[in-house]
Amino acid sequence: MEGTEPEYELQYIDIGNVDFNGNVHDVITYKFEDAPSRARRIVRHGDIIISTVRTYLQAIAPIENPPKNLIVSTGFAVVRPNRSLFDARFCKYALRENHFLWEVESRSTGVSYPAINAFDLADIRISLPDLATQRLIADYLDRETAHIDALVTEKEKMLALLEEKRTALISHAVTRGLNPDAPMKPSGLDWLGNIPAHWKVERAKNIFSVRDQRSQTGDEELLTVSHITGVTPRSEKNVYMFQANNKAGYKRCYPGDLVVNTLWAWMGAMGISPLEGIVSPDYHVYTSKGLLLPEFAELLCRSKPFVAEINRWSKGVWSSRLRLYPENFFDMRLPVPPHEDQREIVKFIGIEQQKNNGLIKTLHQSIALAKERRAALITTAVTGQIPFEEMRQ
Repeated sequence: MEGTEPEYELQYIDIGNVDFNGNVHDVITYKFEDAPSRARRIVRHGDIIISTVRTYLQAIAPIENPPKNLIVSTGFAVVRPNRSLFDARFCKYALRENHFLWEVESRSTGVSYPAINAFDLADIRISLPDLATQRLIADYLDRETAHIDALVTEKEKMLALLEEKRTALISHAVTRGLNPDAPMKPSGLDWLGNIPAHWKVERAKNIFSVRDQRSQTGDEELLTVSHITGVTPRSEKNVYMFQANNKAGYKRCYPGDLVVNTLWAWMGAMGISPLEGIVSPDYHVYTSKGLLLPEFAELLCRSKPFVAEINRWSKGVWSSRLRLYPENFFDMRLPVPPHEDQREIVKFIGIEQQKNNGLIKTLHQSIALAKERRAALITTAVTGQIPFEEMRQ
């Protein structure tokens, strides 16, 4: 990579761009001068990349017909099959066989950030049938996993549609109310448009104030904030990233407080805390002055127009580095319905969500079972447990 022109554009795959099934998505284009320092590994058609860090993610993917400027993270090992012994399509499945995955994880070191070195990875044994058998198995798995993946894709689309419907419902309710016949008035805000005539608009500084209480011991429940789940206990998340050993000095928050992930607020990473705990000192915590009920404020945080406005008020040179600071947040103007209207909106959204919860649960269970079947199928085929006659059908 030495001597590369600063303006040269490259496409970059990081570990987060590879999903559990080995699909690559959301590839990012960088100018070389702006690319992460770990964007250094060159790949070619037929390679398989396998994550050597955060190995629990099982970020393993084949490289197929890559553009000339494709670069992957140094967090990947690049496996290049010897074509006289190892079929590339068979290889991508052999590296997803359960015993191989178990070996990778068992040889990884580190609790918060488990990793395996290249020597230990190369030392893992793989059973290789002859090339003709490898190709037969690869053909069979290509067909069968394609059927399973198509089924999972359809179910995930249904989940996405349900979530889109929910978000649209919330966005309409918190900006327009529930009564379609209510008299409306201009809010004076582009993002909000017309609002019910009896609603108010207030600056955020009149609705919230900063809470900057610090933990003395760091022993309280550690909370995290995301754009998907809002404020939740860190213990309920499958998060293996680094955590400070000493959390003294972390910010305290209490039920009903608004917690904003300063780094990711532009994506909607904020919400009302349901319990007492501590959050990163890089977050901002706000306490309500009573104009907005906590449950209504939580819905507002989940609405697309509000998140778009948060994005507009966030500051930074690049979109991926925007930050929302209190002085900017307090300049925002927010809708303030009467408490009675807020309670009705919260109740209505809760009832509507309850109607879909059963279907959502069923879809998640079905997707999980399909993924388990996919993994089991790969293992049984790669280890020779499926008769050749069945694979040829």
